[in-house]
Amino acid sequence: MKLFYFPGACSMSVHIVLNEIGATYELEKVDMMTKELESGGSFLDINPKGYVPCLQLDNGEYLTEVGAILQYLADSNPGANLLPAVGDLQRYRVVEFISYISGELHKNFAPLFNPEITDEARGASLEIIGKRLGLLNDQLGEGGPFLTGEQFTIADAYLTTVLGWAQFVKMDLSPWPNLGGYAGAAMSRPAVLATLKEEGMM
Repeated sequence: MKLFYFPGACSMSVHIVLNEIGATYELEKVDMMTKELESGGSFLDINPKGYVPCLQLDNGEYLTEVGAILQYLADSNPGANLLPAVGDLQRYRVVEFISYISGELHKNFAPLFNPEITDEARGASLEIIGKRLGLLNDQLGEGGPFLTGEQFTIADAYLTTVLGWAQFVKMDLSPWPNLGGYAGAAMSRPAVLATLKEEGMM
């Protein structure tokens, strides 16, 4: 397999899962401004959507979109226990979290990476993110250490990635102490540490 990625982007969640399952894979860095591949050529020839992650499967096909790739990897490697089996309600709890992270956190962080964002727009995004993080903080206070309990899942790989964006947009996470403890537990995992190292982030 080959993962087309950009350091610290949402593709990092897929990278974490690849390490969690012990997969053999290659990495191909994408310049998100020019859409050029590190090895040369246009990323748009591979993924016309123009954004990461994109995973080239062993059969040569390409799979895109975070949620789809994460579920594919988890289902292909059931022994890693990153996603409960079909029919198990806990599976849909994991999928529920992935949908929430994608729709309510990921999309609201995105404008903060625009250097031309106005102070008003930045404030609005931070307010929305804060409310969404508050809900997660409360849920983590009822269980944990991970989103659905004791087991690290693909939803945790996604949330760990998104929480990492807070430092880049200078967002203080101290109002949500349960998230701080959560991030500490997730960041100490060997797969996460390996991913950060491979992406040049530590």
